[in-house]
Order: sequence, then structure tokens, then C-alpha cells
Amino acid sequence: MKNKKSQLRFVDLFSGIGGFHLALHNLGAECVFAAEWDEPARETYRKNFGAISPALFLDDDRNFAGDITLVNKEEIPDFEVLCAGFPCQPFSQAGHKRGFDDVRGTLFFDIAEILRIKKPRAFFLENVRHLLKHDDGKTFSTIMRVLEELGYKTTYQIVKASDHGLPQHRPRIFIIGFLDHGVEFRVPLKRELGFTMSDVMGGSVNRSIGFTLRVGGKSSAIDDRRNWDGYLVDGEVRRLNPEEGKKMQGFPSDFVFPVSRTEAMKQLGNSVAVPAVQDWAQEIINALRRLDETK
Repeated sequence: MKNKKSQLRFVDLFSGIGGFHLALHNLGAECVFAAEWDEPARETYRKNFGAISPALFLDDDRNFAGDITLVNKEEIPDFEVLCAGFPCQPFSQAGHKRGFDDVRGTLFFDIAEILRIKKPRAFFLENVRHLLKHDDGKTFSTIMRVLEELGYKTTYQIVKASDHGLPQHRPRIFIIGFLDHGVEFRVPLKRELGFTMSDVMGGSVNRSIGFTLRVGGKSSAIDDRRNWDGYLVDGEVRRLNPEEGKKMQGFPSDFVFPVSRTEAMKQLGNSVAVPAVQDWAQEIINALRRLDETK
């Protein structure tokens, strides 16, 4: 945000099918770089964002990278906010208090490296709730320490999709950081449930809030504790389909999947809940604007 009238720019790392992209686009921001290695997810991303952000896909997809570890971070276009739903793999040195060196060899290192080189004004990271307890909490403490050593004022919270209008719990950890420590970030207010699982399934469902949408796998019996895609609809067992999964994740009806049904469900299970991300991103933008108005 070079001045108060300029459009906020963001990058979409480990982008999946573009939940972050959609949320920030809805808020008027521009995606200038994205990265996703999974080819089916890339296909879905291109299909849905080709018209919205055509510059991403020019020049042999230079700004829509595959393997982020191979990207020259210096060449990433300038931006104000880094967004990433990053994978959490074991940290070989986690807990040794070696700062930046603790995360080398992990995908989080690429986020840290981009923050170090590009110094964006803010970041918005998302991960599973278990990140807090991974490796007895060492992984999370390492991540937080590195972000703070990079100069960012950082906060985090467990956020449920059901607190932002969607009928699934989906607890996820959101990590927010600002380079300017004078920023005032306000946690967004919770939304009332916008619709229920009965609305999603088009029939009477015995629960208003559904199970957390998962990556997929073999369906379990309706009464199995591992069941995530089976619902009693008008007294009969039905399994979620991609159209219903889109509603549960807050994607618009015109979002399309140029992949198989199985792949579409996997992609939805890997995605962020769009309204939850959008509400928090709005507060990031609001915080930056308030800061600008004081200068």
C-alpha cells in the first residue's frame, strides 16, 4: 500500500484452489503471485481465476509457480500481504532455539525467506489446529519465534468456520502478523449462522452444523466416529457431493471443478473456509488503513 488510494497486493502461497485468493479478491485486493505444486489443484485454480487475475498466468506462469522451493524469491513482485495455508511437516531442528536456521529444510522456511526478502506489511497464515501441539508444541514455538525475529508483531487464534456463517465447525489456527508494531488489529466479530445443513443438502438434516469437511478417503458408516461425509437427509443416508461441499466452504455457485468428483472433494477438504478468511482479511486491511491515516 504505497499510498491510501493504491490497491492492496497479496501473494497466495500453497494456494490450493484459491480460497485466500477469492476472499481477498472479494475485498478489492490484487493477487500478484501464487504458488501451488499439485497439478489438479493448479488446473482448478487456473480455471477459476484466469479471468479474475489474468496477469498471473502470462509469461509461462512465471507468477503462478509450481514448486515454491525453486522460486527465486527476489523476483516475486512487490506486495503488501503474504497469505499461506502452509503444510506442516516435521521440523528437524525444532526446539533448538536456532532461530531462522530451525526452519531450514521445511516448507515454512520458504515463507520465512520471502518475509525476510520482501518485507511485506502483513501476513496471514492458516493451518490445522494440531499445529499448536505438534512435536509437543516445539514446532509452533519455533514458527512464532522465527516470525518475531523477522520483525513481525504476531498474534494467533483458533477460528471456527461456524463462527463466520458456515455450517461446519472446521477449527483452524490463524496466525496474523504486522511489520509495523504500532498497528491496531481487531479480531473480527462472529457471524450468525447463515444457513444450515438442511439448506446445504436440500432436505431435513438432524444437525444444523455439519462435520468438518475432510480431504477424503473411504466413507465410514453414518454412526462411525470417523464419518465426515454422511448425513441423514429426510431419514435416508446421503453422501456429500462437490456442490454441497462448495456451500460448506463458502465458495460461490459458479466456482467450477474441471477434475473428477473424488479430486474435487479432496480439493475442497484441503481448502480454507472462504468467509472466515475474508472476515479476518478485512480486519488486516482495516488495520493497515487506520495506520496509514495516522501518518
